[in-house]
Amino acid sequence: MILYLHGFQSSPQSFKAQLIEDRLKALNGEGEYICPQLFPSPVKSVEIALNLVSGCPSESLAVIGSSLGGFYANWIAEQLQCRAVLLNPVIDPWKIKILGDSPDRSDLRVREWLEFVERYEAELHSIQVRKITNPQRYMLIAAKGDQLLDWQMMQKHYAGANQTIIDGSDHGLSDFEKYLDNVLSFCKIEHSGRT
Repeated sequence: MILYLHGFQSSPQSFKAQLIEDRLKALNGEGEYICPQLFPSPVKSVEIALNLVSGCPSESLAVIGSSLGGFYANWIAEQLQCRAVLLNPVIDPWKIKILGDSPDRSDLRVREWLEFVERYEAELHSIQVRKITNPQRYMLIAAKGDQLLDWQMMQKHYAGANQTIIDGSDHGLSDFEKYLDNVLSFCKIEHSGRT
């Protein structure tokens, strides 16, 4: 089973979510794929995600999370001791490049992120993972060209994990298709269609 968690203000219709779903369908539909619409509340989002995978053995589950979804996926993987793939994940919601030293609140993206972090600060603290317990269960794909997040922070947080650091690219990983086969292999989805 693959659980995909989208990023902030994204949806199950995001291109990465759709790319994964389409590839799994092309592999004869092997493996279950779940991609819920997440809620503004971080705690509600992870509760819903946990409910959706309830009863799935940890060795049969992989969580893929993009950006803020990566922040959630990290916490879920620690709770369930399952594999996780993190795509330009948020490590520390209070340290975003767009915020800088003096964030420009006239920028809608900045304002919406600040409002989210301020509103859900306690919830974000409650699910923040300070240190991963088993790096072998994690795969990181981080882009040096991420305009929002610091790839070096990601690299450090996931020290010892399977890491792909991309020169260039962007926050949304617009070239994600190049890495999809490796992601699915890490999730134990074989290209022949077997799980």
